[in-house]
Amino acid sequence: MGHAAAADTPWVGIIANPISARDIRRVIANASSLQLADRVNIVLRLLSALSACGIGRVMMMPDREGLRVMLGRHLARRQGPDAGLPMVEYVDMPVTARVDDTLHATRCMADAGAAAIIVLGGDGTHRAVVRECGGVPIAGLSTGTNNAFPEMREPTITGLATGLYAVGKIPEKNALASNKRLDIVIRGANGEFRRDIALVDAVISHEHFIGARALWKTDTLAAVYVSFADPQAIGLSAIAGMLEPLGRRESGGLAIELAAAGEGEFDLCAPIAPGLLCTVPIAGWQRLEHGRPHRVRQRAGIVALDGERELAFGSQDEVTVTLHEHAFRSIDVAACMRYAARTRLMRSDSTPDLTEHHH
Repeated sequence: MGHAAAADTPWVGIIANPISARDIRRVIANASSLQLADRVNIVLRLLSALSACGIGRVMMMPDREGLRVMLGRHLARRQGPDAGLPMVEYVDMPVTARVDDTLHATRCMADAGAAAIIVLGGDGTHRAVVRECGGVPIAGLSTGTNNAFPEMREPTITGLATGLYAVGKIPEKNALASNKRLDIVIRGANGEFRRDIALVDAVISHEHFIGARALWKTDTLAAVYVSFADPQAIGLSAIAGMLEPLGRRESGGLAIELAAAGEGEFDLCAPIAPGLLCTVPIAGWQRLEHGRPHRVRQRAGIVALDGERELAFGSQDEVTVTLHEHAFRSIDVAACMRYAARTRLMRSDSTPDLTEHHH
């Protein structure tokens, strides 16, 4: 990690996936791809906002795609005693250009005491961060293909909310939100088991090989499990959002069984990728309750987690999906900014007014 971090000064981690949003779903669905320069621009906006809150140091994940190099060039022109941007350090780690980088960097940041971790990526990147962040809250910025978990928001505002929380100006009870998670367990006949998580959706497909990781052919789908269902979402969770909207902060999840073409109770039209609407035959659906495992009916196939094929299972395997509430914490940007305005945190003319005002 380089020199020992000054324990008394809060700092923030940034995990920027340099290659999120370059997969098959972009090609088949008319979506735009976020270029490296755009990602660098997002990080610069975050740094400006963090600096305004008094964050003097940021730790980033290294990469091989040119993000570090391009960011370094911008910072060389803007750093120094007068530029007022935080010092950017990098986690000392090997770079594999795989998801292992995100897992490793997150673990290092959490162990080293990050006040919060800002994540640039899609659902897959956020899922990897959540696997390793422990109690450190995350702030998500959408830069991927599947973006049901991270919200679309101006990075400057996300940076301000995160910075104000990190330096202690917004208390936890006002700044943080609790999030749900799906736990997927595959138990083999020999007793061994594999487990993984999904933040938004776990989808069962009756294909038998993992192949291209992105999942988009709806005629191969057997079931969709979601932790929340936003009718404005795009991706496979949109199937649930169009059936029965369920908020991030509401309890429970949904389990949806799909049918073969022409055999469902009805067909549902859902936007499963940018510019791509598909007809999905619905057999039925039910609520998932916290902590109660739901047995997957499909006898063999693939489990896709947050839009990426991850796990294959056979006819001897038992697959369960369990919803967990209060699984990890995130920075509630809207709540932070309301608190900052209400308590006059952004004013310099007087001492902050920390009394609640209700009109």
